[in-house]
Amino acid sequence: MSEIHVPDAEEATGVFVEHRELLFGVVYNMLGSVADTEDVLQDTWLSWSRRGAAGIDSPRAYLVRIAVNHALQRRAVVSRRRETYVGPWLPEPLVADEDGADDPALRTESVSLAMLVVLESLSPLERAVFVLHEVFGYAHTEIAEILDRTPAAVRQVAHRARAHVHARRPLYETHPRVRREATERFVRAAVGGDIAELMEILAPDVTVWTDGGGNRRPSALRPVHGRDKAVRLLTGYAKRGGAAGARAGSLELRHRRVNGDDAAVLFQGDAPYAVIVLDLTPEGDRVSNLFVVSNPDKLTHVQKEEA
Repeated sequence: MSEIHVPDAEEATGVFVEHRELLFGVVYNMLGSVADTEDVLQDTWLSWSRRGAAGIDSPRAYLVRIAVNHALQRRAVVSRRRETYVGPWLPEPLVADEDGADDPALRTESVSLAMLVVLESLSPLERAVFVLHEVFGYAHTEIAEILDRTPAAVRQVAHRARAHVHARRPLYETHPRVRREATERFVRAAVGGDIAELMEILAPDVTVWTDGGGNRRPSALRPVHGRDKAVRLLTGYAKRGGAAGARAGSLELRHRRVNGDDAAVLFQGDAPYAVIVLDLTPEGDRVSNLFVVSNPDKLTHVQKEEA
């Protein structure tokens, strides 16, 4: 009778933990949701624990393959959920601690919130290829093995995805100091309802995205395009209580890093009220996109440290 091999559970656990941050980064950039990412990692762990590490030449490659394919399956669930979502959907922000000590999830490669919004316009396959190649540096041959496709097919998908992304978001980086100064200036103007200052800092073709998920009022039901409409939206919010609440001390501003960029978080008491992320023009002097995530379900992991 042949001996039955029982996978070493301790070894399998150790290998999975070693690569968990990488897996989180890959899946999060494919899905834009911490909760869905954690579910995919749980499915990945279950698949991995049943298989075990024995006899696998590259556990890292094997785990990434499992995680990516679970994430592709998860996209169908995510897409159905989006059909009934109230208002614009924005990715769940990854917010660093105030003292700069990041959550393990934030030590992985993660693209900006603005880039994640662009990635939402790709097909699931295009997004997987783009994330693996452009963000994590996987070769087309490696991606072909992960997705069970030919290298030629992967190269074609990669070319299509890259062209689409770069057409919607030219490659440039804003200096962190410039981004922080712009964020501070914008928040002061928005909270204070300063129309003249908002007209100065917002680009003429700015787009404002407000994701309240139907759980936060006021919140626009679709992205607002154009400076005049954006200013009306922002000053209208201030008049309906945003500014008064902030001046009364109910809203407190903290500067944090969100998906690697300097951003702002508003707290109401100890609870997070909204995450505000600015996307600046290439010159860095105007806001081209404004992302406001206020859906409480997407802010559950944001903590307020003692000042």
